[in-house]
Amino acid sequence: MYDYAIEAKQVTKFYGAVPALEQVDLRVKRGSIYGLIGDNGAGKSTFLKLLAGHIYAASGELRIFGQPGVQELRRCRRRMGIMIEQPGFFPNMTVERTLEYYRIQKGIPGKEKTEEMLVLTGILEKRRSLCKRLSLGQKQRLGLAIALLGEPELLVLDEPTNGLDPSGIVELRTLLHRLNEEKNITILLSSHILAELQQTATHFGFLSRGHLLEELSAEQLYEKCADYLDISVSDMERYAALLERDFPGESWRVLPDGTVRILALRREPEAYSRLATDNGIYIRALERHHASLEDYYMNLKNGGNQAC
Repeated sequence: MYDYAIEAKQVTKFYGAVPALEQVDLRVKRGSIYGLIGDNGAGKSTFLKLLAGHIYAASGELRIFGQPGVQELRRCRRRMGIMIEQPGFFPNMTVERTLEYYRIQKGIPGKEKTEEMLVLTGILEKRRSLCKRLSLGQKQRLGLAIALLGEPELLVLDEPTNGLDPSGIVELRTLLHRLNEEKNITILLSSHILAELQQTATHFGFLSRGHLLEELSAEQLYEKCADYLDISVSDMERYAALLERDFPGESWRVLPDGTVRILALRREPEAYSRLATDNGIYIRALERHHASLEDYYMNLKNGGNQAC
């Protein structure tokens, strides 16, 4: 079995003379939840549309389940569930009839599948409501229900939390984890709510101005965003010398404002404060931090290589 559900090699896409994606190399492992991160205009929706077959690349190669080529990709897309941008529905059709329409269109047998998807996505009570009467969050749920018809092996979602209230976001996160863990569905999603994405995804890709800056796993992200400690003291040079002497091998650096930053903490904060006070150094400030996915992305986008 091929290791990757999605593999892009040097994929480039232009809108007129404007590059939307430039030589993007991206790989989504089977069984992962891959979070695609980037500002508006970074190329996220363009890449998802390429996957869906809505648009085509100017150059490069795209593989789905290891298969390249136009005909092979068309067949592989039948194994995908896709929700890109705001779902479009027939405004005067009910939720249930809309889902039934897509079930028949996709050639999925069993009318009970319609009710199963309504229950799964939490919109069963809206089954007889007209689509035009739905809130934005309810439309997102209906779009997800359509994408899940036929039990896809790969689920592609563009901003799936759009319009959901906090409870709905938590429910969606739980649902995605369940689909991933119980049905082994690979999920690729983009979201501008990075704090939520950090709790959902197992892998991340960072896009900026059409370029893929980095890919890493949740474990690698955690290591790079590990706890750090900022200490402001009355005698920075002496404190730095004490760190070298008493805590050999400790990772630290001095920031431009004179603050000492302890990276990848090996000890409790009290050990670092005691080192100062036991040697007659006054502590002006001591603050513990844990960098977030948002911190990491902003630092990476601005040319840094670690959130700390």
